[in-house]
Amino acid sequence: MTQRALDSSGEQTPGPSRPTMIDAGAELDPVHPMEPPPARRPDGLSTAEVAERVARGEVNDVPVRSSRSVTEIVRANVFTRFNLIIGVLWVIMLFVAPIQDSLFGFVIVANTGIGIIQEWRAKKTLDSLAVIGEAKPTVRRDGVAAEISTSEIVLGDLVELGPGDKVVVDGTVSEADSLEIDESLLTGEADPVIKRAGDPVMSGSFVVAGGGAFTATKVGREAYAAQLAEEASRFTLVHSELRSGISTILKYVTWMMVPTAIGLIISQLVVKDNNFKESVARTVGGIVPMIPEGLVLLTSVAFAIGVVRLGRKQCLVQELPAIEGLARVDVVCLDKTGTLTEGGMDVTEVRPLNGSDEAYVTQVLRTFGSSDPRPNASLQAIIDAYPAAGGDALPVTGDDAESWTVTDAMPFSSARKYSGAAFTEADGTDSVWLLGAPDVLLSEGDATLTEIEQLNEQGLRVLLLARAEGELDAPGAAAGAAPTALVVLEQRLRPDAGDTLAYFAAQNVATKVISGDNAVSVGAVAGKLGLAGAENTLDARRLPTDPDEMATAMEENAVFGRVTPQQKRDMVAALQSRGHTVAMTGDGVNDVLALKDADIGVSMGSGSEATRAVAQIVLLNNSFATLPSVVAEGRRVIGNITRVATLFLTKTVYSVLLAILVVCFQVEYPFLPRHLTLLSTLTIGVPAFFLALAPNKERAQPHFVRRVMRYAIPSGVIAAAATFATYLVARHHYSGEGALEAETSAATLTLFLVSMWVLAIIARPYTWWRVGLVAAMGLGFLIVLVVPWLQDFFALKLVGAPMPWTAVGIAVAAAALLEFTWRWVGRRFGM
Repeated sequence: MTQRALDSSGEQTPGPSRPTMIDAGAELDPVHPMEPPPARRPDGLSTAEVAERVARGEVNDVPVRSSRSVTEIVRANVFTRFNLIIGVLWVIMLFVAPIQDSLFGFVIVANTGIGIIQEWRAKKTLDSLAVIGEAKPTVRRDGVAAEISTSEIVLGDLVELGPGDKVVVDGTVSEADSLEIDESLLTGEADPVIKRAGDPVMSGSFVVAGGGAFTATKVGREAYAAQLAEEASRFTLVHSELRSGISTILKYVTWMMVPTAIGLIISQLVVKDNNFKESVARTVGGIVPMIPEGLVLLTSVAFAIGVVRLGRKQCLVQELPAIEGLARVDVVCLDKTGTLTEGGMDVTEVRPLNGSDEAYVTQVLRTFGSSDPRPNASLQAIIDAYPAAGGDALPVTGDDAESWTVTDAMPFSSARKYSGAAFTEADGTDSVWLLGAPDVLLSEGDATLTEIEQLNEQGLRVLLLARAEGELDAPGAAAGAAPTALVVLEQRLRPDAGDTLAYFAAQNVATKVISGDNAVSVGAVAGKLGLAGAENTLDARRLPTDPDEMATAMEENAVFGRVTPQQKRDMVAALQSRGHTVAMTGDGVNDVLALKDADIGVSMGSGSEATRAVAQIVLLNNSFATLPSVVAEGRRVIGNITRVATLFLTKTVYSVLLAILVVCFQVEYPFLPRHLTLLSTLTIGVPAFFLALAPNKERAQPHFVRRVMRYAIPSGVIAAAATFATYLVARHHYSGEGALEAETSAATLTLFLVSMWVLAIIARPYTWWRVGLVAAMGLGFLIVLVVPWLQDFFALKLVGAPMPWTAVGIAVAAAALLEFTWRWVGRRFGM
């Protein structure tokens, strides 16, 4: 099984993982009763024992979903309070009015169906991507280790662990090789816990160093974090500023709608004492347009289509609001390895120090490579450069046929920043060796650091091989270690990283490179990729601990080296304290704490299970270059929903005001449902759908409700005033039979023209298709006015010339006032 290991700089190398969401903010009771430690079974269960447990149902069958079920999708789209209101009104209209006055009901059915289909498509995309990216833990059965699905683990299985692996079920440690487990996602404690045979391990924790195996003692829903993981992995569309803002708007709309509708009903049914059926029809015509039902639908569709688009680019959005969140980001913190550079490295040079023999150094490195069964990127580069003959007994090059043997090993830890191994050499001499960060293993004033600095300035990674005194696991083993050689490594730059950094710079998104490697070396790599401010580097060991001072240092510098996992977390918090929206990318266990606390966590698909567990977005193609697509998708969704929300709420405002004016002036409501269905379709429904899916690169702005209402309220007031003015003028102009229909037609013309001007403003900046869209809507209304059977169907017929031209004149005046108002609001408050 390919795993995800830490390299000597504090970064990691790739391996598959499983995109299960864990609630990173949960703090659970760390006391977890476990069953008595099982008897040691180094070969694991037999095939017969596995079959027996499966038959008993002792299988890890907890469903992990990345999206809502089909039933939940249908329920969420159909059973809404506004659909209930419209449904009741629709049934009433089917009994009291012609079918054309019931068209609004068919529109809602069609829109709801579209919403269900789009979200179902998004669900299929999410679920298929989750399967593609699912990790397969290594389980030992019949003495053979094999990868299986997480859901196939049974009670008593022996599950192997390596750096970056997540513990998928509860169990008891059976084998431990310097095994360190991070339980911070469950207990809130950031410090790794050293595990020995017989110690309990909890599902949801993950390995930060070492390796081993554990026996599963609790599987399925009995596992400690199973229900937490299942709940947190569900569809979470409602938790976003956009959705909460729309909910707030709908709440206020409900409060306005209820008393207004009651007043309208009384006015039309009691005061005017009109024909009952027509009174009901005009009352319903006044109530229906108050409901911005399409706004919720359009938001769901926009998010769903966004998920499908990103899914085609191998981007798994584990929480849909992450699309919105990343669009609001103004600082991106990048891990170097796996983000700016590819996982692999090459040894370019080995420089013996202090008169060391080159052949001897070569043999030490060759033997060191065999000390870790799960080599990280740095050690793998050494293994590739100095391959062993096989096994722990390794032949010495040259005439000596005797062998070296590994007697002890210490895996790399991001806290230590070095790994170690103990050998019995060919002549029987015992030796202890350390391999890791030179500026950690060398004293501050060592002359070798100058030489290393020059290499780092070229963007090269340098490891120090040093011979230690005493035991490998002794406290302070690195103190007094004798420098033996420098291992110079060259990192492979991602070909698309430079363009991605340039994109963020163009979008005014600050980029911070945070690495466990040497700051100068990281800065040189970032400089090669064109990162602005790459020369502003800072060693995190000199980073101030005061949060405010740390925030200042974070804003003034672009590259940070020798960063510990806890520091990454503190750096994210420091940036957030200054009001920044922070995205953190990473792919290894030393990134988990920062990913968990960042506003948006982004993990590479080949990253460790731990990083994928806490990340909202997983780039399954392991390409940092996918991030601009996610940002662009988020900006498209937010910017466009903000635009079209103004259309919907303008309609709500003018509908409420028209109803109030009708009640106050004690006149018939001017419109039938068919009129407002036609207007809503041409000026809101159809154009909003296209505008919501259009490209939009504007950075997302906060205060969604406030920004929308600044434009919707004055627009609705102007539209209502102009329409009602036309209606009153028409009432004085027309008389006799058919007067009400003529008055309605004139008022409809004014309302359509004013609404079209609102649409024309929102459609800016104009492109050929936007102009065509607005023109097509205008043409559609014109066809209704000139085609006789459509005139009869929609009860629209302009009578005479003076009144229709008066309606046009009032609409032109209203359009001029709209232009002035929008410009004033834009200057006063900003777009």
